[in-house]
Amino acid sequence: MILTQCAVCATDLGLTLGKKCGRCSTRYCGPECQVQHWEQGGHDKLCKPIKKAGGAEQYNANKKYAEAVTVAAEKCADDTKGQTCYICTQALHWKTKEGLVRGCACRGTAGFAHVSCLAEEAKVLVAEVEENNLSGKVGNERWARWYACSLCEQRYHGVVKCALGWACWKTYLGRPEGNSSRRSAMTQLGNGLANAGHHEDELSVREAELAMERRLDAPEEDVFVTQSNLASTYRELGLIEKATDMLRNVYSGRVRLKGEEDQETIIAALNYASNLGQLRRFEEAKSLLRKIMPVARRILGETHEITLRTRKIYAQVLYNDPGATLDDLRETAATLEETGRIARRVFGDTHPLTVDIEGSLQTARAVLFAHITAPA
Repeated sequence: MILTQCAVCATDLGLTLGKKCGRCSTRYCGPECQVQHWEQGGHDKLCKPIKKAGGAEQYNANKKYAEAVTVAAEKCADDTKGQTCYICTQALHWKTKEGLVRGCACRGTAGFAHVSCLAEEAKVLVAEVEENNLSGKVGNERWARWYACSLCEQRYHGVVKCALGWACWKTYLGRPEGNSSRRSAMTQLGNGLANAGHHEDELSVREAELAMERRLDAPEEDVFVTQSNLASTYRELGLIEKATDMLRNVYSGRVRLKGEEDQETIIAALNYASNLGQLRRFEEAKSLLRKIMPVARRILGETHEITLRTRKIYAQVLYNDPGATLDDLRETAATLEETGRIARRVFGDTHPLTVDIEGSLQTARAVLFAHITAPA
């Protein structure tokens, strides 16, 4: 989470409201809470360390980053045992003493690294773009180091992505609110929290990001991205109707802006269809998925992650529909078997998509078996 609430009573302050401590910028809803925090909440002892770290937001980000790195290294410990960082060539980081992680699709001895080394590499590459005024294409490629492996080019996932999200945010949070790197860092933090399942914390980031973009009159494309991310957060928190309404608006907006064959429009359609399935609006979901599946295959290719996700969601909608026929269920199992083979080949056995497809396949087989063996 980022600091959008009063440090004492948790009143929501967004990114701009409230009163700040004059020394360390800790935020409060008013002078009463500020006095209480100083006299009873321990702020008198923390104020100087927070100021030394660069202010309340920086202090919080540094702390959360350190915690996330520890969690990531512990989670990856079995996989990284006996390996060394491909960047610094050490097993333990020389300064932080942190362990190694690997959250991508690298195989064998490739892809092991310290989060600190990955973050430093990304920071240096982005700085070169800014200092030398390199092209937008180069900038996007360099920025990808904050979320994707430079070796296999697959996106990081889980606790590794969360740790890198905090690394990115703590690097750029001190910049002006409208700075592009700061705004992108907020997105990376939200994505990392989502990947690690910290959806309550993610919600505060997503809502703050959307409020900021509206206040800055950000491009419509940027707002669509943030709304899609926020809708996913709503969904994870059980707010399905709220999420679906937002995704419907994003999908229709992207069709208007970029057309039906744009990659982001395909993603928007997939997200909308997935929520329709959760709301048991199966016919609407199937109709939309049958429309976008051939488009995804043609535009993105058979092995693209989005294409595979589209086919997986379609199969899930089929087997969850009480009106599914025997042919529907056989199609479901065959679809998931094929997409599972592709996912294992492209992403590896432990990638979340591969694991998710395998789980869906087991469910589809169980539903098919129950249908076949049901009394006539």
